[in-house]
Amino acid sequence: MLSRVADSLYWMSRYLERAEHTARIIDVHLNLMLDEDPSATDRRWARVISTLGLGENPATKGDMYAYALAHGFDHISTCIMQARENARQVREQISSEMWEQLNRVFLEVRRMGTSDVWDAQPLDFLQTVKDSSHLFQGITDSTMNHGEGWQFIQVGRYLERAAATAKLLDIHFQDFLQLEDQAMDSTVHMEWIGLLRSCTAFEAYCKVYTADLRPDWTAEFLLLNSEFPHSIRFAVEQLEQSLDAIHESTSSKRSGRVAKLAGRLRSELSFTPLEEIMSGLSTFLDDIRSQCSEIHTAVHEVYSKYPIEGALEA
Repeated sequence: MLSRVADSLYWMSRYLERAEHTARIIDVHLNLMLDEDPSATDRRWARVISTLGLGENPATKGDMYAYALAHGFDHISTCIMQARENARQVREQISSEMWEQLNRVFLEVRRMGTSDVWDAQPLDFLQTVKDSSHLFQGITDSTMNHGEGWQFIQVGRYLERAAATAKLLDIHFQDFLQLEDQAMDSTVHMEWIGLLRSCTAFEAYCKVYTADLRPDWTAEFLLLNSEFPHSIRFAVEQLEQSLDAIHESTSSKRSGRVAKLAGRLRSELSFTPLEEIMSGLSTFLDDIRSQCSEIHTAVHEVYSKYPIEGALEA
């Protein structure tokens, strides 16, 4: 596969996953505002801004709510636009149904922005982005050959998901883990429900642990569960499988090194005891994000931007 094709498929998938993640986080926190103490509004939205990377220093932004919504809309719109542009560059590699769906969400996002739907009904806008992203993933899996190109789409999706979830958990646990040994009041209880809903995980968590919300169980579920699609371990295992498949199709020593990086991360998630993780949770989550960044860099160097001499040697 041509390096430009692999790169475009990878980034198309990452941008769509990022748009859906951003829409989901903002949607959950808008709903949580209905039950929150108004005095906690700025703290909540400062946390959202940090989680989504919408500002370098959120504390200086004034009205956190307005800032988060304005920059959240811009962020989502930019991600959708970039996903469509990457898809346009590899139009011949994706199905007509994929292209039509991506065009549809791009036009819908642009229409909602110009008609002020975002200001009047942000929840409708966010639901459209989430539904469109899920529909695109289903169309991709149903209409595209599950070969090398499809595997690059999986790599982009799950690498973005693992890194974004690790950042979400890190910022939330820094604020609320110290309350683990204290009785949860209603506000803190809603924050833990909000974290689970931010990962589409509340119902799935309850089926495993019942409705008893405990920080260590929440961390175990969102970090280490091998069956839930938005857990970090699940994402990393899918990432490793796709990189292994790409390595097998290319038979390159350089591609094997990329797959090994994902294998190392998967091993840490599979074999590190929860007690050890919880004793240094922030450091562990930072390490996950660092390894995701390392995998991204390796994918770029091996498949997208490499010297011709290296390709010949491989």
